[in-house]
Amino acid sequence: MKWVKFRVKTVTGAEDIIISTLYDIGLEGAQIEDKVPLTALEKEQMFVDILPDGPEDDGVAYLSFFVEKKEDGSLEINGEATDVNTILQNIKNELEDLRMFCDIGEGTVVVDETEDIDWINNWKQYFHQFYIDDILVIPSWEDIKPDDRDRMVLHIDPGTAFGTGMHETTQLCIRQLRKYITPETELLDVGTGSGILAILSLMFGAKHAVGTDLDPCAVEAVAQNCEVNGIDRRQFDMMIGNIITDKTVQDKVGYGCYDIVVANILADVLVPLTPVIVNQLKKGGIYITSGIINDKEETVRKAVEEAGLEILEVTYQGEWVSVTAKLPE
Repeated sequence: MKWVKFRVKTVTGAEDIIISTLYDIGLEGAQIEDKVPLTALEKEQMFVDILPDGPEDDGVAYLSFFVEKKEDGSLEINGEATDVNTILQNIKNELEDLRMFCDIGEGTVVVDETEDIDWINNWKQYFHQFYIDDILVIPSWEDIKPDDRDRMVLHIDPGTAFGTGMHETTQLCIRQLRKYITPETELLDVGTGSGILAILSLMFGAKHAVGTDLDPCAVEAVAQNCEVNGIDRRQFDMMIGNIITDKTVQDKVGYGCYDIVVANILADVLVPLTPVIVNQLKKGGIYITSGIINDKEETVRKAVEEAGLEILEVTYQGEWVSVTAKLPE
């Protein structure tokens, strides 16, 4: 399937009004490219390991609108036949009208043609087997080499949920988990994503794990990754929701029942999470955190100590930090 793409160069302040205006002429939906930083709410909703802040916002935005090209090369909008030149002229007319009463920046339009891409599977070319210490992490589309057959093997397909184990923050958590897991460990993984930390914990010998995430895609990713690693689904319960703000989720997760809570998320999320999550820990329970860029270490340390936890260890890999603490008995 082919599409004609109309890419508008504008300013971030005009994104919404341009999208709304072009919706009225039949261009539904837009791909937005800008450098606007995440809001505080968006950061709270990103229970994932993430790279440092991106480039500074320069105020420029690109809006791309797509119209399907039929097999005979024709285009159609709102059930009516049209063509590229007509759509382009309509867009330009609308932009000129908007320019009369608001700043839309350049307001230029570039037309291009694109083909469907299998976004679900295209990333596979970038993800190959690798090692975390003595653990082999391998996707389903690759084979285990003979020399690796005696290793612990984690089969992981992240799909549309985050988490392959390649990120330093994930590896920091894995090393800490190995130190504290016992056959009786009840574990809570906040922001579980693909389930890699909880699944490895069960492979290390933990008794049971609970994962929470905001993204419903995590449910299927966890189910698939449990299956390929031979994890009994009765050992791993998944819950969708915000454990920081939603008491229903907190109640469902349970209080005072976890030997280990692991949270590999943003430092800005760890700060409000920590005083909540102490309620889920058993007395003497271990709290393992990462996703902390090095200049946020003191912020997280302070949040951990103010929540009444005792810091046991701080570990580092690259520019990332993991803080491990304990709830006093």
